[in-house]
Amino acid sequence: MFLVMGITGKVGGATAAHLLAHGKEVRALVRNREKASSWANRGVELVDGDWNDPAAIERALKDVDGAFVMLPAEWALSPDYKEAKGVIANYVEALTKAAPPRVVALSSMGANRTSGLGMITALSLLEQGFRDLASPIAFVRAGGFFENFLYGLHVGQGGTLPVYYNPTNRKSTMVATNDIGAEVATLLTGPAWSGHRVIELGSMVSADEVAEQLGEVLKLDVKASAIPRAGWTEAFEQFGIPKGHTGPAEEMFDAVNAGWMDLGTEGTEHVAGTTSARDVFEAEKKTVTA
Repeated sequence: MFLVMGITGKVGGATAAHLLAHGKEVRALVRNREKASSWANRGVELVDGDWNDPAAIERALKDVDGAFVMLPAEWALSPDYKEAKGVIANYVEALTKAAPPRVVALSSMGANRTSGLGMITALSLLEQGFRDLASPIAFVRAGGFFENFLYGLHVGQGGTLPVYYNPTNRKSTMVATNDIGAEVATLLTGPAWSGHRVIELGSMVSADEVAEQLGEVLKLDVKASAIPRAGWTEAFEQFGIPKGHTGPAEEMFDAVNAGWMDLGTEGTEHVAGTTSARDVFEAEKKTVTA
């Protein structure tokens, strides 16, 4: 039995799907059983609760062979990252008491740093918070998600893919959530290890390459266009981040453009992605038109 946190999201869902495909039993901690009903129909055991309740996390961890944990996705973070710190503390309390045989935690490229990361600071804090746990831990430092470009299926119809990557021909680490789920499932079910492992997951891809692959799916000529730095605040607000809370997102992309998210950090393993941006666009297009 394996616990998968965030099963109704893309990464948790991909992890659960890969585990089930390999004949493994899966358990999920859920706030809304109705939202997770499709997983229950596939045989997933649902436990009521969420990451704000350490007792519920501990119940979900009971007698598991391994656990996948992650922080809730949140773009509008408090300046002191209090929400992330609270969830991390709950995880540490539950994981200390339950001490599962292995833990895989979703992290991010750049989480080895402790400042100048913006949103990724939360994942740096998660790695720091888990350092003293007794369980063997693997931190999966994923690149930027190709799924974050899915807005391109709409806006790309005009021939342009607006991006925060600048210059657009510079490569940075990117990955599909399906590949994250596959790697997490492999870590949970593969050979045991001791201590801590850090796996950099993804491949070096440029925004220009993403736009080209989007164009192939749309059957159009699509070019990446860097959003001017001075326009980031407004762009993020239009994306839905509340006014006054765009700083962490802006700082994160500054770090990406500075090369802080590139592959090759000392002491890490590397797993390349096998799913392309094109694959992600094609799958989403089929889902929308189905």
